[in-house]
Amino acid sequence: MIFDVFTLFPEHFEWFAGQRHVRNAGEHGSELRFFNYRDTTPLGAGQVDDSPYGGGAGMVMRVDVVDASLEAAYGPDRDGVRKLALTPGGRRFDEGLASELARESHLALLCGRYEGFDERIVAHLADDAVSIGPYVLSGGELPAMVVADAVLRKLPGSLGDSESALEESFSEALGGAPEYPHYTRPPTYRGWGVPEILLSGDHAKVREWRLERSRERAART
Repeated sequence: MIFDVFTLFPEHFEWFAGQRHVRNAGEHGSELRFFNYRDTTPLGAGQVDDSPYGGGAGMVMRVDVVDASLEAAYGPDRDGVRKLALTPGGRRFDEGLASELARESHLALLCGRYEGFDERIVAHLADDAVSIGPYVLSGGELPAMVVADAVLRKLPGSLGDSESALEESFSEALGGAPEYPHYTRPPTYRGWGVPEILLSGDHAKVREWRLERSRERAART
């Protein structure tokens, strides 16, 4: 998979790009690339935003700036790239959407800043609008990392153990429910014990216990 991030702050992703599962995905053929809107803006002095029509506080990312960045990256034919605008009003990001995106061969994440995007970016330049939750962040960089992290870890070779992603929160194996509780050594700490069933060696009963705990967690959410 090719994963492109369009942003004003590509340096914010240095830590993310160094994470093991991201490096593993790269070693298995995936590519993570970054494009700075300022490098291709058609405006002078690196300008990328402007005041909103109709008045109001803040500045808005310009449609011509984002279009120029996409043009520089892909040329006029962008059909092979699924472009996602990261915006609070978009489709809620969840495990199902992460799995859907993991089947793509080329993704582009458009990070906003300031008061957000000129709506024509969302309506005409992006294929989808995606939100990671009902709250406001300073920009799209953190949402881009969330989306990229969830998608990249689903790609072959990204995790050290290929079975790690089979039975985890919201997976098909758990019926979309949160993952069950985990325990490890010591078996007793400050009077806090481990459920006896996990120490029994009865794998069938352990499996039943785990599924029940997973369902209980789903009922609480």
